[in-house]
Amino acid sequence: MTPEMVLDVGRDALWTIALISAPLLLSALAIGLFVGMIQAATQIQEMTLTFIPKLIVLALALVTAGPWMLGLLTDFTITLYQSIPELIG
Repeated sequence: MTPEMVLDVGRDALWTIALISAPLLLSALAIGLFVGMIQAATQIQEMTLTFIPKLIVLALALVTAGPWMLGLLTDFTITLYQSIPELIG
């Protein structure tokens, strides 16, 4: 197993993690920004006000992007398992 192979596997793993986490992180960022703008415009500075909208949006994002995320993770795992003989041989 060469250092290049290790770097390739690590790079692919990091890319997969970034792709899997992107829908949830971006939706939480968007709703947080929206609620923050509403709070700034209305001068309501309640910290717990952002919790429920973020929870709802994250649940919706997980329901809509969940199958894609699971498929991506499954494909990565299958590819990694299939490349084991190449990595150790």
